[in-house]
Amino acid sequence: LAVWLALSLLAGTGAEEMCGGPPAAPARSVPAPQLNPEERLSPHMPESLRCDACHAIAFQIEEQLYRAEGKVGRKALSEPDYMEVLERSCSQGWESYGVQELDGEKRLAGPGLPRQEPMSVMVMGGPWPGRLSKMCHSYVGEQGEAQIYGAHRQGPAALRELLCHGEKGACAGGKAGGPAPPKVMQNEL
Repeated sequence: LAVWLALSLLAGTGAEEMCGGPPAAPARSVPAPQLNPEERLSPHMPESLRCDACHAIAFQIEEQLYRAEGKVGRKALSEPDYMEVLERSCSQGWESYGVQELDGEKRLAGPGLPRQEPMSVMVMGGPWPGRLSKMCHSYVGEQGEAQIYGAHRQGPAALRELLCHGEKGACAGGKAGGPAPPKVMQNEL
């Protein structure tokens, strides 16, 4: 004990610091994103977050389809099976998604989305799960289950291209939401 006390005093650490706990770290304040009325109240996904939402939806569809294919030995699913998986993908709870403010810009954050900062506040729940589910069902209705599953079989980039970056996609035409991923070649799997 005497050796430890002597070493701690030589190191410049007083007994009161050791007994009182570690020295206080400088306080950091991280404000929650300030949501405008559209972001708080609209039943629809705000335009500025649609590209992020589309990428989240494509990620969740891919995950669900990969899991289902894994159960059948990575073979292609039958039409009734992939239709059920797509319905389940869209009807899932989307509670792990929310909004963060990064560099002054609001971004959707959650599984499958880039640019998540550990020192930021994410607003989850509220309207976000319902908006994502509604968008997912809309994509399945517009594109059709067969076309979505066909794109999935070509690879994740093909599904993102179909849903998010096509002519009418949420990320098309230089809209907010970051750069488009590289386009997939026709013969690339």
